[in-house]
Amino acid sequence: MTRVEVAIVGAGFAGIGMAMALRRAGRDDFVLLERAASVGGTWRDNTYPGVACDVPSHLYGFAAHPNPSWSGTYARGPEIHEYLERVVEAEGLSDHVRLCAGMQWADWDAEHEAWRIGTAAGVVVADALVLACGRLTEPSIPDIAGLETFRGPLFHSARWDHSADLAGLRVGVVGTGASAVQLVPELARTAAHITLFQRSPAWIVPRGGGAYSEADRARFAEQPAALARLRDELYAEGEARFASRSGDAEASARAQAEALAHLHAQVADPALRAALTPDYAFGCKRVLLSDEFYPAVASDGVTLVPAALESAHGSTLVAADGSRHEVDALVLATGFASTRQPYADLVVGEHGETLARHWSTGMTSFASTVVAGFPNLFVLNGPNASLGHSSSVLMIEEQAAYTAGVLGRRQEVGGVLRVDPRAEQAYTDEIAAAAASTPWMTGGCRNWYVDERSGRLTLLWPGTVDAFRTRLARADGSEFLPAPATPAPLRGIA
Repeated sequence: MTRVEVAIVGAGFAGIGMAMALRRAGRDDFVLLERAASVGGTWRDNTYPGVACDVPSHLYGFAAHPNPSWSGTYARGPEIHEYLERVVEAEGLSDHVRLCAGMQWADWDAEHEAWRIGTAAGVVVADALVLACGRLTEPSIPDIAGLETFRGPLFHSARWDHSADLAGLRVGVVGTGASAVQLVPELARTAAHITLFQRSPAWIVPRGGGAYSEADRARFAEQPAALARLRDELYAEGEARFASRSGDAEASARAQAEALAHLHAQVADPALRAALTPDYAFGCKRVLLSDEFYPAVASDGVTLVPAALESAHGSTLVAADGSRHEVDALVLATGFASTRQPYADLVVGEHGETLARHWSTGMTSFASTVVAGFPNLFVLNGPNASLGHSSSVLMIEEQAAYTAGVLGRRQEVGGVLRVDPRAEQAYTDEIAAAAASTPWMTGGCRNWYVDERSGRLTLLWPGTVDAFRTRLARADGSEFLPAPATPAPLRGIA
């Protein structure tokens, strides 16, 4: 058994960022529990052709670890994975990381006022538990009748089967979201043909950017101030982009016009253009960036099916519009379990309730980080902590700083931080009020930001990064009960 002050679950951006924040706060008694054989999170798991970030690379990193060596405006997946491995090494975190030690269960031990976490490598007991598990980790597999009859290569984009050679094959791709717009142009270069099933089109704007030259990278390395200025500029651009994503009429109109001009410039066929034109408000779903997707779809190598995949009969795929298509391989680019976080089923709070049960009508929290009924528990990149306009790393760093600060005040409340349910409800109401008039709630689309059980916005923070920082700065400790509450009897812990 391992005994630590803080157990962090997950060694992607959130977990590594949390470990860095603890170090800077003078706390070194922690462990990073990682289910896989290396750190990196989503950038370790997603290895599909063309995988890259759609946030500018010099904004998609830790403030304390600028990287002058990014290959271009938008970093590729393997680069980001390598970056995270370098940060772990530079921060001296390797001795804190436990690989192949994913969380199997976590129970609050009321008698000892600590968390007991079961892993494949044994039990860890911790005063505080930080869930840095990521929000896009478990692939969402659609319910497609007869999918089990498909005999060719079949896998989700986030679990790419590199042993499957798709060159020269007829490949079906399900979905036209962020992963699909990156992988379809790559597959189109070698596949015999691609059949692309589109439930609903996305708003797509030009990606732009390009490769950094050796001279650029040398300048960034030699002039840290220049690199810092670039990051500041990218940050300001991201904050300004919030207006178009959140429903500002003028900004949204400009962005939509840019997207439509992009579509018209790259797709000549009017019928295909119509099929690729969204019928919902700009920003309602995630806005995508690509300069290659439309040309690929408009080529002879791709057939767009403007309907969901409904069933499979061996190698024959039937769409919701009744059309039938023969394919040799099938790729599911169908996203992730986002509103119902898989780790929530594994965590049991002080009243014997799982986090999943507490979130049965959608995720709730205070400060997007702490949850009533779950003492000394912190969730990074969870409820209302995602962004649709800028870098999620910025939010992670704010949450990690808040968590480290709160842990420093634990002794003021007898060592146990219990969130006042009224504070959680008030914060939830704030989110609902801020989101009420946005395209995410009123834009006429179905998106993964909104929990289908309650109709609440549960993934996105409905504001800028500046606004999030300001909101967390207002937290003065009153979000926690002033004295330990008497816990209800706890169920047995193995």
